[in-house]
Amino acid sequence: MGHATMSHTTSDFLVQRLFDWGVRRVYGYPGDGINGIMGALDRADGKIDFVQVRHEEMAAFMACAHAKFTGEVGVCLATSGPGAIHLLNGLYDAKLDHQPVVAIVGQSSRMAMGGSYQQEVDLQTLFKDVASEYVHTAMVPAQMRHLIDRAIRIARAERTVTCIIVPHDLQEEKMAEPPHKHSTVHSGIGFSTPRVVPRDEDLRRAADVLNAGGRVAMLIGIGAAGAAAEVIEVADLLGSGVAKALLGKAVLPDALPFVTGSIGLLGTKPSFVMMSQCDTLLMVGSSFPYSEFLPDEGQARGVQIDIDSRMLSLRYPMEVNLTGDSKETLRAVIPLLKRKRNRQWREKLEKEIVDWWKLLEARAMIDAKPVNPQRVFWELSPRLPERCIVAADSGSAASWYARDLKFREGMMGSLSGNLATMGPGVPYVIAAKFAFPDRVAIACVGDGAFQMNGMNELITIAKYWREWSDPRLVICVLANRDLNMVTWEQRVLAGDPKFEASQDVPDFPCARYAESIGLKGIRVDRPERVGPAWDEALAADRPCVIEFITDPEVPPLPPHISPEQARNFIKSLLHDPDRGHMLKQSLKEMLEAFRK
Repeated sequence: MGHATMSHTTSDFLVQRLFDWGVRRVYGYPGDGINGIMGALDRADGKIDFVQVRHEEMAAFMACAHAKFTGEVGVCLATSGPGAIHLLNGLYDAKLDHQPVVAIVGQSSRMAMGGSYQQEVDLQTLFKDVASEYVHTAMVPAQMRHLIDRAIRIARAERTVTCIIVPHDLQEEKMAEPPHKHSTVHSGIGFSTPRVVPRDEDLRRAADVLNAGGRVAMLIGIGAAGAAAEVIEVADLLGSGVAKALLGKAVLPDALPFVTGSIGLLGTKPSFVMMSQCDTLLMVGSSFPYSEFLPDEGQARGVQIDIDSRMLSLRYPMEVNLTGDSKETLRAVIPLLKRKRNRQWREKLEKEIVDWWKLLEARAMIDAKPVNPQRVFWELSPRLPERCIVAADSGSAASWYARDLKFREGMMGSLSGNLATMGPGVPYVIAAKFAFPDRVAIACVGDGAFQMNGMNELITIAKYWREWSDPRLVICVLANRDLNMVTWEQRVLAGDPKFEASQDVPDFPCARYAESIGLKGIRVDRPERVGPAWDEALAADRPCVIEFITDPEVPPLPPHISPEQARNFIKSLLHDPDRGHMLKQSLKEMLEAFRK
């Protein structure tokens, strides 16, 4: 498979080898520490697209989103020292959400290393945690082949981040294949996903537990993607409801009558009721971390399916732990399941779900000062275009994304699940547009995340949007001038009032800014304008920013308020600067809940 004849330098070989592995796009930012690689990308004559971002962290977020939305390996590129350092947060997003991402970074020349040279950072140590499965520095050209092959194969096989460090002088050196002798490595290209299924006796044990249960609850995550038909069949046989962890929101359509929706602090009341009253729990492809939203220990018998044995019996002590692919394992267990004749449990859950959607609509239509953020999402939901791709940022935007959007079949959605970092909303949808230029992409972000980095990536959108066959990319900004999620956590979890010095966000004209760089901008400060604004944005001939002036005092209420949370909330009221309006909005929300 040697390309030494085609490739002149080690960098030329690197680019060709990425291409041979199927890589067609690299996200990054230039710097003299990677000049050799940049020259090779230029010489490759468009074989691999280089997408220039505004900041290296965004390149890593885009590589992560590429992996999430396509299932392929995402690749990001950064220069030595500061560029490499900037990648880290986005790479941790990929690592914690189990996405295959390869980071390629420059380094000082080999001759200078150890000499406190400019931009010399111990990258091997720096990346050792985020790329714990594989991080290596190329020292001679003959190493390059197996470094690339292993970085990509290990990223795919372990669904994680890997890193190749390429010293500056090596990039320009003439490529040499490894000689056929001792102490050389001769690697090749190719990776096939294995079929992993538990043993028959373990499947039977799992079926026995599930068949014995009277009130079965299912919880699925992103690991169940591709197994929708099997999940539906199992839920039907067992008469169970199905709750979805945040990353698994798009796995099943929300219109199915037994889908209880999201789970956890951002979750729904039907999911809470199901988990608190079930006698059996079946967890498929999820590492949902909040055990307080799962059954009490000992309340339910448990069965878990996960491709990664390390994640089994971690959140709840399971009786049967099955290492396997979700689709194949469910397929194998289906013939062993007996259809439950008593459907009372399923009927109870379905009634809870109908009531919940009515409550959400009522909450969305409550008056606020000036726009209720729930209404922004409630109005978007029926307008979501076919096969659209939605990303949410961390914060209260994630609450409304989790609860109020009804995903249909064929849609995709994601956010930063386990890292829960601010800032990935806008870069995620940029990556979505590059991967699927014919699909509509929508980002839902708060003004905190927008000001942190989203507004900078608007410049990237302005640079590239004309390349996309469908130019529609909509960024919805909840402009409430408050770091809203943390404000509510201060109140409800800590019992503290809002700390204005840390929580107030400066006023910034998002829509006018979008207009100033050639995009469309819409500002909405009246509730009746919410629906028409979505229509206008989704019909636009270019990317659009909708700046919704939303009320920060609309509480992102948990599905169930514990006595301790209620005490903390009351305590926080004593000194909160916005207590009058906040109390009014909270009471309105709670009254709607009692009315239903």
